[in-house]
Amino acid sequence: MAPPRSSRPTQRDIAEMAGVSITTVSHVVNGTRAVAEETKAAVLRAIETTGYTGDAIARSLVTGGTRSLGVAISLLANPYFAVLIQAIEREAAKAGYTVLLADTHDTAETERETVRTLRSRRVDGLLITPSPGDGPVINELVALDMPTVLVDRVTTRTDVDQVGTENIQSTSALTAHLASLGHRRIGMISGAAGLTTSDERTLGYRLGLGRSGLTFAAELVQCGHSSRDGGALAFNTLLALPEPPTALVVANDSMMVGVLHEARRRGVKIGTDLPVVVYDDVEWADLVDPPLTTMAQPIDEIGTHAVRLLLARIHDPGRKAETVRLSPVLRHRESCGCSPVHPH
Repeated sequence: MAPPRSSRPTQRDIAEMAGVSITTVSHVVNGTRAVAEETKAAVLRAIETTGYTGDAIARSLVTGGTRSLGVAISLLANPYFAVLIQAIEREAAKAGYTVLLADTHDTAETERETVRTLRSRRVDGLLITPSPGDGPVINELVALDMPTVLVDRVTTRTDVDQVGTENIQSTSALTAHLASLGHRRIGMISGAAGLTTSDERTLGYRLGLGRSGLTFAAELVQCGHSSRDGGALAFNTLLALPEPPTALVVANDSMMVGVLHEARRRGVKIGTDLPVVVYDDVEWADLVDPPLTTMAQPIDEIGTHAVRLLLARIHDPGRKAETVRLSPVLRHRESCGCSPVHPH
């Protein structure tokens, strides 16, 4: 092999030594496309020979890892994601890993770009909160055998590790609770279309109605698009019905913020004029008036399990894909119209 042409080796030097194209070297370095094992081995030998190990990316090609995990998540989609990230960082640090965070803005296109950026940093694995319509992104990661765990929004896939909470029975319980208080027209503000969490919570709502002997009415379900503004619009749409709901299930905290703002603007008293329950529980849920009755996700446990699943996949690439469902906890407060509930 010819020696490199400069004291600081480049991808061109590596390509010449390995007898491949610069594009092939780029694919090996950035993990952007599968490369034949023999070709990859030639590139790695050239990297080691040239001493192209001066940064973390190059070292990872020789040593096999950067001791870093990529996290692709929407920082605005839900207030609890900030708490989730803290749990992920804490568990990763215990195992000696650092975390690289990228914001997906909850769109498939941005998620694709952030995932590729994280892979170019040679992270050892990825934790992803799936965006609507991101199937091709996950398919690509599976095809490349990239250690990946889907977090929070569990899908129907069986070829990738996942961890999230149970949605159907828990939302059914919230709905049935309102029915037990005598409500017969229970509305729902559902989450963004294309998310399994939205579908499952809507299914849980319908299940709760059925278990309570109530008939489903399509006009009582309005999509809030998992956002504050969407929640506000859905709330107003429900109240404008000829027969508006007498109680309401809200599918996440972001939409609940919109409901609270619109209720204050319209002079609607939550818990008195309109009992409301919500899936998700944030730190201010018991500080508003009245305190919110919620179904609280075990956020710390989700983050901890996600990291552990990812490390297990990194250390044993051939293990069977696993889906973990954790149980949420009912926080019974006063927004549902009940008297204050004091834990013993």
